[in-house]
Amino acid sequence: MLIVVLVAVLVGSASCQEDDEGPYKGKHIGKLNSYHHEVHGEIYAVDEYTLLLTAFGYDGNGADTFFWAGASNRPGPQGFIVPDEYGKTNVLGRYLQKDFTLTLPDNKKITDIKWFAIYDLLSQNTFGDIYIPEEFEPPTVQKIPQLAGKSHSVSSGAIEIMDAKRLKLNEFQYDGKAKRAHFWVGVGAQPVSKGHKVPDEYGYLDHLREYKRETITLELPGDLSIFNIDWFSIFDLETNQNLGSIIIPDGLNVPPSLVKVFPHKHHLPNCLQLHKDFQVSWEIFGHQMTIQLAGQVDEDEYMAFGLSGSTEKSQMVGSDVTIAYLDGYRGFASDYNITALTPCVKVLGQYKGVCKDELVGGQDSNQMHTATRENGINIITYRRSLISADSGDQVFPTEGSAYIIWALGRLDHNNEPTFHDIYPKSNISVEFNPKEPTSNCFSFTRSDTQLREPWSKGQIYDKTIRTFKAYLGPSGGKRGYQGTTGQTSTALAWYINGLLAPELWLRRGLTYAFRVYGGNNPHSAEFYHPMIITDDRHGGFDRLSDEAQSKIRVLAGVEYSRRGRPRPIAAGPLCLAKHKDMMDRRLDDDFPSFRKFNRSLVTTCEEGDPGILEFTPNTSWPDTVYYNSFTQPNMGWKIHVIDSFSLRGSGDENLKFNYFLLVLAVFVKQFTRLFI
Repeated sequence: MLIVVLVAVLVGSASCQEDDEGPYKGKHIGKLNSYHHEVHGEIYAVDEYTLLLTAFGYDGNGADTFFWAGASNRPGPQGFIVPDEYGKTNVLGRYLQKDFTLTLPDNKKITDIKWFAIYDLLSQNTFGDIYIPEEFEPPTVQKIPQLAGKSHSVSSGAIEIMDAKRLKLNEFQYDGKAKRAHFWVGVGAQPVSKGHKVPDEYGYLDHLREYKRETITLELPGDLSIFNIDWFSIFDLETNQNLGSIIIPDGLNVPPSLVKVFPHKHHLPNCLQLHKDFQVSWEIFGHQMTIQLAGQVDEDEYMAFGLSGSTEKSQMVGSDVTIAYLDGYRGFASDYNITALTPCVKVLGQYKGVCKDELVGGQDSNQMHTATRENGINIITYRRSLISADSGDQVFPTEGSAYIIWALGRLDHNNEPTFHDIYPKSNISVEFNPKEPTSNCFSFTRSDTQLREPWSKGQIYDKTIRTFKAYLGPSGGKRGYQGTTGQTSTALAWYINGLLAPELWLRRGLTYAFRVYGGNNPHSAEFYHPMIITDDRHGGFDRLSDEAQSKIRVLAGVEYSRRGRPRPIAAGPLCLAKHKDMMDRRLDDDFPSFRKFNRSLVTTCEEGDPGILEFTPNTSWPDTVYYNSFTQPNMGWKIHVIDSFSLRGSGDENLKFNYFLLVLAVFVKQFTRLFI
């Protein structure tokens, strides 16, 4: 599968160098010499170990035919089989104008062979071959000199051109103090303001942060490749100043790119690239505005775009935002208001947080137009009036510019937006009705990046611990709460005895207590988190309808009024671990472990006694229950209720395990008798 994808990238991508014969495929070796069985095709070197065959043909009628290579003077029995495009050494079948790659076996290099052939071992006939030129140099990573720094402490080690679209900056340094500095590329003798932004190592197009001798890999945007740029720069668009740059040499012998390009044509006149994976286009016609959001997102993710909550900067709180996503074949572009940085919760009977307009007394002002998913890209188009009848909606200005906000994130189990994974840190202003259409959008790109392993799961399995300290802290990106629990996350999670949402093992019949520091101000949408234990994995009991609440078994943390309304009983002062002022929580996943991440946080606590949640698991409790927040979902995790600490697991699990040991002992006894 990987090889097939590689071929599709090498042959089908428009990201590589264009020449008279199409996209750059690697270094051309030549055309196959054809002798029998209609063998034909072109051969390229992709890298030191890999050959690309294009438009390859063979009638498949050989008796014992293989891809064959060797170091003798000409093709013959002294050689070795080259596995086919699937990595197998089967007899070759028919090929009809096919493109694919072959990797030499046993780490052999192209420079180790003199020829490559389609060879029949039974008849010892060569059906087609090509000779590797003497002193042939396959494509490989190329090193060029370091950046020539001019100001703002810009410097680097040697720069590596990894392939046709990727550059590695070793030990890159920049003080982060220029107002609008970006990675910048273009053509010409030296860097100028006419050029292209290069997304940073995370895909953002924000102005650059501070770098302290960091090694990063950058991908050229859209259709650009190393062959159609002349220079790379750190460029300040505020002052049109080159802070440091390097000239890209001509004719670099680098591998073709493994990055696949997906062109996306927006049909609206204005387009703004917000992130490598997200763009918005629009058109104003009369009193209405048509907006199209296009994002390279997973099927369970949303795209958010809207007007800022401030006229002076990009601000989430107070914003008027659209949450767009696909649910199967049906598209949604729902109108939301953000009054707090939290999922929508009830605060003293009123909804606050990221809430649909309809919940806060308004109306959904968006009119869904079209929705589709192509090549992993969600494309959702909707319309809305420039001036809405809903007093909670903001006005899209037709003169001047306005600040906007945007984000990408996961949907929860109710298709509601959770805390965003990707979002900007800088201010973004847009002129929605320019005199001439404007567009800086480029094609979407995708590479086969490996997912980073989640941090180690927190676990507390200690029969001596009866009291737990529970306080709040950041959920820790995709390697944190999301990675260890498999659930979506809010901005915060429970920290139990210093661990991020750990699994707990508690014994039936023993009394335990949580000392709860989750905030006790019911007026706060963000920091009011009484603790609760139920059989529901998600939590947020107070957000649920009466019907949904009736299906959940509450085990601890709630008492009911005479009218049957649930009230939390374990709320304490706020104890909060948070990022230091200069830290960027979008980089949480860069920490190699939770321990190192946790050490980077600072913790502050309000005065006062904690809320106490005391409980005694009994035989009626399920084997797995969950501690969570009363007000918000997905902040806690599992409690395993066991009968004994001698083995992890429930009583039933212990019986199953003991039965397995008994069966195994009987089997060993019978097996031993056969040999005595």
